[in-house]
Amino acid sequence: MHLDHSDTFPQRHTYSSPQPIRPDGTRRALRIGLGGPVGSGKTATVAALCRALRGQLSIAVVTNDIYTREDAEFLLRNAVLPPERITAVETGACPHTAIRDDISANLEAVEDLEDAVGPLDLVLVESGGDNLTATFSKGLVDAQVFIIDVAGGDKIPRKGGPGVITSDLLVINKTDLAPLVGADLGVMDRDARAQRGDLPVAFTSLATEGGIEPVADWVRERLAAWTAARP
Repeated sequence: MHLDHSDTFPQRHTYSSPQPIRPDGTRRALRIGLGGPVGSGKTATVAALCRALRGQLSIAVVTNDIYTREDAEFLLRNAVLPPERITAVETGACPHTAIRDDISANLEAVEDLEDAVGPLDLVLVESGGDNLTATFSKGLVDAQVFIIDVAGGDKIPRKGGPGVITSDLLVINKTDLAPLVGADLGVMDRDARAQRGDLPVAFTSLATEGGIEPVADWVRERLAAWTAARP
């Protein structure tokens, strides 16, 4: 049964939902945040999404790191998008502070990208590695993806936390490693669905051909709904 954590995890979003229309009257891009613990595969997921979708959509990326621009540099080295479509925010503190508590640097980065290379269909905002409590402000993104990996153990979905429980999509990554680390994917699936109710769960292995497709398909669905809601 889906657990009700509305009292356990108080909402700390300090901004209201962003307006869908830009000051020039055009509709802004759909904004999707990707969070999760260190090493779960967030940057690799962003890179794979860019490769899968860049032929169909106009995309830009904002990355967050504490004191470096390492994730943005990884994306640039791998040429997943033209350089002008990738920018970095140095948070100077735990990444959740810049994606949830004071989103001003990220919001400015997103808006600057839309001004510079727009019109855009999609902006991906990647959080630096954080913990199971990391969430995005509703004032920054329209939907959020939380990524965990099987190497952290099959108990992670059972441990819960707002990222696991309330994200719009939970991604359980690196499924190819399950036999090597003794993780039971069936247990992870069962526990994730017990925590999340009807919210979707995707299993991915970016080391395999087409491994990103469950997430790419979800993004396409969100974008179709976003476009259909055009005023």
